Amino acid sequence: MSDTNIKKAFVKLHFAVLIAGGTGLFGRLITVGELPLVCIRVILAAFMLAILLGFQHRLKKLALGTLFRVMGCGILLSVHWVFYYGSIKAANISIGAICFALVGFLTAIIEPIIDHRAHRWKELLLGILTVIGIGLIFGLDARYRLGIALGVVSSLIYTFFSICSKRVQASSGESSSTMLLYEMIGGAIVLVITTPFYAKMFPNVGIVPTSTDWFYLVLFSSVFTIVPFLLQLQALRHISAFSVNLTYNLEPVYTILLAMVLFGEAAELNMSFYIGILLIISSVVLQVVDSIKSQSKKNITHH
Repeated sequence: MSDTNIKKAFVKLHFAVLIAGGTGLFGRLITVGELPLVCIRVILAAFMLAILLGFQHRLKKLALGTLFRVMGCGILLSVHWVFYYGSIKAANISIGAICFALVGFLTAIIEPIIDHRAHRWKELLLGILTVIGIGLIFGLDARYRLGIALGVVSSLIYTFFSICSKRVQASSGESSSTMLLYEMIGGAIVLVITTPFYAKMFPNVGIVPTSTDWFYLVLFSSVFTIVPFLLQLQALRHISAFSVNLTYNLEPVYTILLAMVLFGEAAELNMSFYIGILLIISSVVLQVVDSIKSQSKKNITHH
């Protein structure tokens, strides 16, 4: 694997994070509950992606075993989204976004266990750096306990999705677009089945989108769903799940800044905020530099 491929993968990844930074805003803009919101999102995303692949003559069937594994990843992704937007609706955009930054730290702990390898202290330290940054940006305000709890669960589920998705893609050799299509289908099936139970449990939560909701849902499902995840899956071919998840720690930075501008969240910017942002960005930059250096050493050794 060349240094050029590594650098291109990081460019794609950072562009994906930039787009993904705007996804949290839809949890505030769209009025329906978090489960129907995600359900409609994955259905529309699957439909649009299927049409795109059909025009490109790239639609393909998967072997049954591969199909179940890919759709299983999609279920994890969809459940993560339900908890993520549940966190935003229970608290605010900033809470959901900041909790998501825990993914890098959780990956540093969980991925080595799944891969049966020793923990890397460098990864753990970079993850801890992020956790400190999160704490400085936004203290665990007692008013937002439910939102924080949902956000932590969301991060844990996404950690498993990222690790499992990388393993499934590596073993199957399927393209990023094919993976995403069947992930969306898997998530859609489970959420369609679950929606009636959700409606019965939460009768006061909106289920049917308004005309404005539909506009946001279409935009959300196309530009803000398909594009970043295709880029992310492509990046996972060349860099580790830990590197991807740590880089995604920039997503809450973008989300918080957008929420501040558009919705007036976190209006008071104190020194702790700036230090926290700096710590999160530093952890990402250090990981990118370390990954490129490590790959360069491997290339030199192989030659």
